[in-house]
Amino acid sequence: MQKISSSSFVLPVLCVCVDVCVVRAVRLAQPCPFLLPRPFLALWGGALLRASALLLLSFLGGLRRMRGPEGLQSLAVLCFHRPAYVALLGALGRPAQEELWAWHSWGRVSAVEVGGSVSGTALKRLLGCMRPYLWRFVFVLALVMLSSYGEMAVPKYTGHMADWIVNEEAPNAFSEAIWLMAVLTVLSAVLEFVCDLTYNTTMSAIHTSIQAAVLEAVLQQDIAFFDATSTGELVSRVTTDTSDMSEALSDELSLVMWYTARFVFLLIFMLSQSWKLTLLSCMGVPIIWVLPEFIGHFRQIIAAKSQDLLAKANQVATETFSCIKTVKCFANEDGETDRYRRRMDDIYALNKQDAATYAASTWANSMTSLALKVAILYYGGLLVTEGAVSSGDLVAFVLYELQFTSSLEAVMRCYPEVKKAIGASEKIFEYLDREPQVPPDGSLEPDRLEGHVQFRNVTFCYPGKANENPPVLKNVSLELKPGKITALVGSNRSGKSTCVKLLERFYQLQNGDGEILLDGKPLQSYKDQYLHDQIAVVSQDCLLFARSVRENIKYGRENASEEEMIEAAQLASAHSFITGLPSGYDTDAGEKGGQVSGGQKQRIAIARALIKQPKVLILDNATSDLDGENRHQVSQTLLNQARSCSVLLVSNNMSMVESADHIVVLNGGEVEEAGGHDELMRRGGFYAQQVEKQHLGFQRPEEAGEEESEPD
Repeated sequence: MQKISSSSFVLPVLCVCVDVCVVRAVRLAQPCPFLLPRPFLALWGGALLRASALLLLSFLGGLRRMRGPEGLQSLAVLCFHRPAYVALLGALGRPAQEELWAWHSWGRVSAVEVGGSVSGTALKRLLGCMRPYLWRFVFVLALVMLSSYGEMAVPKYTGHMADWIVNEEAPNAFSEAIWLMAVLTVLSAVLEFVCDLTYNTTMSAIHTSIQAAVLEAVLQQDIAFFDATSTGELVSRVTTDTSDMSEALSDELSLVMWYTARFVFLLIFMLSQSWKLTLLSCMGVPIIWVLPEFIGHFRQIIAAKSQDLLAKANQVATETFSCIKTVKCFANEDGETDRYRRRMDDIYALNKQDAATYAASTWANSMTSLALKVAILYYGGLLVTEGAVSSGDLVAFVLYELQFTSSLEAVMRCYPEVKKAIGASEKIFEYLDREPQVPPDGSLEPDRLEGHVQFRNVTFCYPGKANENPPVLKNVSLELKPGKITALVGSNRSGKSTCVKLLERFYQLQNGDGEILLDGKPLQSYKDQYLHDQIAVVSQDCLLFARSVRENIKYGRENASEEEMIEAAQLASAHSFITGLPSGYDTDAGEKGGQVSGGQKQRIAIARALIKQPKVLILDNATSDLDGENRHQVSQTLLNQARSCSVLLVSNNMSMVESADHIVVLNGGEVEEAGGHDELMRRGGFYAQQVEKQHLGFQRPEEAGEEESEPD
């Protein structure tokens, strides 16, 4: 007897030692030239070698149990579960390099996989957004647990009633059980109502905060970001993506939480009824679990692609609506419709793939559940026949199992949707995480500013184009003096608008590319808000907001009084036509100022600039849309403003440039000449040629020829 006991103890220990030795040998052999480029061969070959060694030892040692079906099954699980797991990771598209090269390491076996993918990062960010509402979620989880526990009463007491009916015992217990089930069900429903109300209001608050944060992050970006990103994509990210993510998390994540809690309680109660039947039920869990994991990974990829395609489709629609007059002018409605339809067809193709994977997942889960139910009924009947469980326990277990399977299916159905929402959130968090390519905000905000601007040897090239195009500005030096008008003239693409953008600090100079000074201090040393309060720009392409005329004018200075607003409108020659509008200053200007004419829109924009009382006034073709009378009146007003500020005049109208105190001529990004009007005309250079061309441009060719033929 002692000999048998010793043998039964020594042989299992010997098997463990042999297995460890085989694993160690495979680990030492893996770096060899033959196995190094073939990690899968080392993985499966090592598993086969382990199984062969243990099987041989069991035959030689006389371990009959190892030669039976149960022993062979245990041997297969021990040796081949790791290769099967790595192969499954590869099939799911998950990284498996660490598993291939470290499967024989105890540290790797015991390690917990940490989500280092983008989706894991996005999930952490989402959890970070939920952190301010932590106690609400704790309250919701408590309600979910209590409500789920209350739902366990129906199957439990149904099983008891089945036993009471069969045994004809405790007739009063039947009615008591009915009342108890009713009370617990009502309480569970009330808790579920409070839980849903709290959860949905919390998720709505989170959605609002994320959407506001995305908009704030986008508005803080540099101008180069807006140059590279389409308006439709921005609108899609701020509105569509955040809404889709919020809806998925509000609906699907709540279901995942709810059914996970039910799943846990059901598992506990099933174990209390019969651990054997519970073990049988859990055999189908891996199939129900692995398939949605694969489907969820695939749908997450589809979601990210769909968001990109949807942003492109939105860009087509936004561009078409914003240029609707041009579309109508060229009668290209069908062409724009076809462009949008092609974008939607690409989205439809992805949606078909998404629908096919969802249908396959649903079908596989249904077949697995059906097979599991049949197996439980068959095995449960055998246990009742053997007297291992009562008929009431079997009834209760079947009811538990039905809920167990439905809960698991619900979790598996909603889980891919949650992953899809996380995939959509990745693009959102890209905007939230993007750092604007701007230097730190300055600290200067003096009480008094003269408005003396100096460009010193400025060379500039737009971001991302340094290797493609030559610099837009080359060693440019100019000066804006307080109380003086400096005009900037030149041909197209000579760098005039670039000077304006640099003065507004939309783009930054690189080290060694010169400097821009304001009152002798570097431009970047001033606070951004202060700087834009002191600089006002009126451009040719001035845009108004879809608000009242009053709000548009006060947009430059919201705390301005009514008298200051009217004074600015009068200076801009806008007061008379504004008072003639249907609602006066309260008239809606329409989207981009579409409800007023081009000249009226430009005068409102001028009033918006003048109400700021700036120290640096930039006029970039500011009167191009005005008629002759209004242009003269507004020009005189703007030129009179030079007494209190520095004026930079960018204009193609040479008659207006003539009144400037100093004229700087740009050609090819360089200062070609500078001086007063009379001085530049005497030189006969580029400026004089431009004035002459504009003068001749208003004459008929015959008249111009006659003038040229007349003797001096």
